[in-house]
Amino acid sequence: MQFERVISLIGIDKFNLLSSKKILIVGCGGVGGYAIESLVRTGIKNIDIIDNDIIDITNLNRQIITNLNNIGLYKTEVLKKRALSINDKLNINAYNIFLDKTNIDKILSNKYDYIIDACDTVQTKILLMEYSLNNDFKLISCMGTAKKLDPTKLTITTLDKTSYDPLAKTIRKKINKENLKKINVVSSCEKIIECNNLGSLMFVPATAGLLCAKYVIDDILK
Repeated sequence: MQFERVISLIGIDKFNLLSSKKILIVGCGGVGGYAIESLVRTGIKNIDIIDNDIIDITNLNRQIITNLNNIGLYKTEVLKKRALSINDKLNINAYNIFLDKTNIDKILSNKYDYIIDACDTVQTKILLMEYSLNNDFKLISCMGTAKKLDPTKLTITTLDKTSYDPLAKTIRKKINKENLKKINVVSSCEKIIECNNLGSLMFVPATAGLLCAKYVIDDILK
């Protein structure tokens, strides 16, 4: 049985509860790829994914879905195929779009139980945070993972408690509602390493993605 070891750990009733939830992942790169991989292998059955990016050779150092044979393909299409190769009973929809104010109402009309924000666009992150306060879904938003080396410095916290995270700092400055600062996030307290571009190593975004998935699984099971 494919999920025998999951069921033996959490029991059939909780496994069935996991299978009943519907989850949206925004961003299918270094963080989102690992979050989706973990959800699928845990038994989450209903997943939608959003990303408008294609795989580039610079993604190979950290993104689990990438290899030399799929450069130039849409990340969502590659990820959907990979997910179905793990569980062919998965209900998964892939949207090759950029999530913004023009389409968020239509997307969120699908009534998700949880949303994992693994994108890297400030305005989209803020938009999702605002929607999470006004709609019936839970959000976990990943902050910055570039220019960091230590995955043990990553933690699940709230936006107002982040430190040494330039992306989180930018978002805090742009929002004016105090309750938005209580949004759950994955963030690293490691000081950034000065380097050219957004330097990164695989295990930091990978760990962030796993923590995003952990937040969702833990919350369902509690």
